[in-house]
Amino acid sequence: MANGFQLGDLTIHRIIEEERPLFDPLEFLPTLTPELLAENRSWLEPDAIDPATGKLRLCIQSYIVQTPHHNILVDTCVGNHKERPNRPFWHQKTDDTWEKNLAAAGFSVNDIDYVMCTHLHVDHVGWNTKLENGRWVPTFPKARYIFGEREFAYWNAEHAKAPNPVIEDSVLPIVAAGRADLVSTDHAMNDHVRLTPTPGHTPDHYAVELGKGETIAVLSGDLIHSPIQARYPELSMRADSDQAQSAVTRRKFLECHCDTGRLMCTAHFPSPSTGHFTRWGDGFRFMPTKS
Repeated sequence: MANGFQLGDLTIHRIIEEERPLFDPLEFLPTLTPELLAENRSWLEPDAIDPATGKLRLCIQSYIVQTPHHNILVDTCVGNHKERPNRPFWHQKTDDTWEKNLAAAGFSVNDIDYVMCTHLHVDHVGWNTKLENGRWVPTFPKARYIFGEREFAYWNAEHAKAPNPVIEDSVLPIVAAGRADLVSTDHAMNDHVRLTPTPGHTPDHYAVELGKGETIAVLSGDLIHSPIQARYPELSMRADSDQAQSAVTRRKFLECHCDTGRLMCTAHFPSPSTGHFTRWGDGFRFMPTKS
């Protein structure tokens, strides 16, 4: 997908920051049993589960959507120079992988018109800002940043109760710079790009539907993290703010989009990360696009 996916008058690019085994599946998905994991390991390996470590293989990435009028960056990964002591593998990163991949796709930070954050977690807001002379400033000098209004209100209130470095360095500087647009998560940005509410992972998480006149592709954000959650939509991940709501949202989303021909652009599935959902018993199967 080096040159992007061409879908009608839209082009979708993936900008990868990293892809590797990161989490133990039984810790990441608290209601997953060792027996169910063993039963599904044969099809999860080697792409979704790393055979050597047994860990879930996840991709941390952004998407860029080119419409006839705008370049829209969706989710901004982990970023550099950020204090993340609770996530040692993301603490004070200094690598240039994401920046190099942005350039390889043909973009500079000056080319981005909008930054959309499906939610305000650590690995979706990091490149919102960069460190410049000891201050956090917007990375994309011309962009408006689209945050869910209730999502921002929730995290801002949580931050007031107990300081959250993610909000401190990657969200509030955008608001302070006057660059944030706080929107309802059923907001239509234009005739090609629509937000759709998908709560559960966070209170005001949104997915992004693409296509003029009809939906031809969807960016799912973090309503689903691994293909095993498609087969068993009731498996919610540990960081979901409302695990019951997350399961309801996931099944509703999969029911809506399975067997429709719409391209599904997942946030964290292993490469190629894009594909289609089809039915599999009481659940769903992810069919990756041919890379």
